[in-house]
Amino acid sequence: MVKASDLFIQALEEEGVEFVFGIPGEENLDFLDSLSRSSKIKLILTRHEQAAGFMASTYGRFTGKAGVCLSTLGPGATNFVTAAAYAQLGGMPMMMITGQKPVKKSKQGRFQILDVVDMMGPITKYTHQIVAADNIPSKVREAFRLAEEEKPGAVHLELPEDIADEQTNMRPMKASLARRAVPEEKAIMAAVKRIENARSPIIVIGAGANRKLCSKMLTQLVENTGIPFVTTQLGKGVIDERHPLFMGNAALSAGDFVHRAIDSADLILNVGHDVIEKPPFFMKEGGAEVIHVSFRSAEVDPVYFPQVEVIGDIANAIWQIDGALEKQSHWNFDSMMKVKEKHDAHILEGADDSRYPVYPQRLVADIRKVMPDDGIICLDNGVYKIWFARNYRAHRPNTVLLDNALATMGAGLPSAMAAKLVYPDRKVMAICGDGGFMMNSQELETAVRLNMNLVVVILNDNSYGMIRWKQANMGFKDWGLQYGNPDFIKYAESYGAYGHRVEDTAKLNETLDHCLNANGVHLVEVPVDYSDNDRILNKDIKKLSAAIRLSGPSFSAPREGDEGGGKFIKRIFRK
Repeated sequence: MVKASDLFIQALEEEGVEFVFGIPGEENLDFLDSLSRSSKIKLILTRHEQAAGFMASTYGRFTGKAGVCLSTLGPGATNFVTAAAYAQLGGMPMMMITGQKPVKKSKQGRFQILDVVDMMGPITKYTHQIVAADNIPSKVREAFRLAEEEKPGAVHLELPEDIADEQTNMRPMKASLARRAVPEEKAIMAAVKRIENARSPIIVIGAGANRKLCSKMLTQLVENTGIPFVTTQLGKGVIDERHPLFMGNAALSAGDFVHRAIDSADLILNVGHDVIEKPPFFMKEGGAEVIHVSFRSAEVDPVYFPQVEVIGDIANAIWQIDGALEKQSHWNFDSMMKVKEKHDAHILEGADDSRYPVYPQRLVADIRKVMPDDGIICLDNGVYKIWFARNYRAHRPNTVLLDNALATMGAGLPSAMAAKLVYPDRKVMAICGDGGFMMNSQELETAVRLNMNLVVVILNDNSYGMIRWKQANMGFKDWGLQYGNPDFIKYAESYGAYGHRVEDTAKLNETLDHCLNANGVHLVEVPVDYSDNDRILNKDIKKLSAAIRLSGPSFSAPREGDEGGGKFIKRIFRK
């Protein structure tokens, strides 16, 4: 006989779990005791359940294995909701384990009791209350299977305290051998024929291609065929973005350089498309043809109705297409290359700008200079996410972590901490706005306690800057979005971290380099001025209208209208 909580830990070990992130409560004490007595799984005690969920999700994003997080019932479980949605929309395998009062006999009425299983239903792939110790092996196995299979996402198991204390003869279940289906040959050949007959094909790399080791096959396809490629935000780094055929990242809703490059194509090989991202293009009748290559069939709507679908393992599909596809002499990429020339020139502008507060393009350029090829930056949510998506060249897959799905604030620091746990020998930097940082800033203590070598950059403007910027561009008065911040240097030091404030743009690179190569947790405060966004984006639109003249666009890149210049800026982020 074995105690149910012991069996639960054994089942987690069978799944290869390394860490459990979270905050136990009294309903988890059997689970906690079993974890302490009989397991090599490491408990990562956090200061907030939301941060634990972000860390578990990011672990899943890196490894493909479900990250595990733990909370008590009631308020602990409700604090998982944002992290569950973050994992579910972002395609990150993550398991939540929550406690519960006894379900067979209880004397506490409804104290702290919510229907957590029902609450988790709309934002998970699977949610279940364990009502008998004998059910633990099958329910844990099923939860992990669903969390990790395509499309990955969040799952939830509730373990009541009386069930955790039961005795059972059951043993953990081993995972079955499972292989993803390979695409049908007829679909491959239909795709190959259309690509070969196209005039100007282009490859668009989306979120689904940033999983399951697609990088090698896509790189080979691009190099063997010479077809240019663009990425979505969640597709960044699948192919080294220093590649001469990289056209850019679809960071803005519309009208950027990358949309003009796509606009010149008559066929799009759309790899790993996920509807949770802002679409990099809109289809229209009689426009460019689209080949959908993904683990799952396309979700068809009025602006996305691909002519060919290649369904199955993406890496295998690209390998098959590459093997059958012949490079064509009639392909013409001149229009795309003109756009690339303007795009690359723009990326360099402002990289050496010495104004203070720090100019956005200087910030991105200096961080790129100090980060090694395999260094990982983890972005919280704010307008700076767009700066980095557009201007920061990712050299390897999953070295730019940003959230273009739920787009939540507060995930930057916990994500960076998870990255450091998975890759302790790599340089890791969290990049946060002051608003997003303060939503989970208490995790500085967790990072210090875990003896991490970590850099946290805070972009400080004493306001919710992205919304304030939109407020101004929509013609509203400046109101309701400013606040006061703590002294971030003293704040860092109070947790045992090191604090630095950049007071001269010339010192930015030096400060970042020092912090990356020093031991401990280093917080770097960088004042920013979001008014620079208008200058950057207005310049883009003027360049596109004045310097890039493409004839006969074959479909519509997503636009909020046909306005140019300042009118476009006022509408570009409006939803």
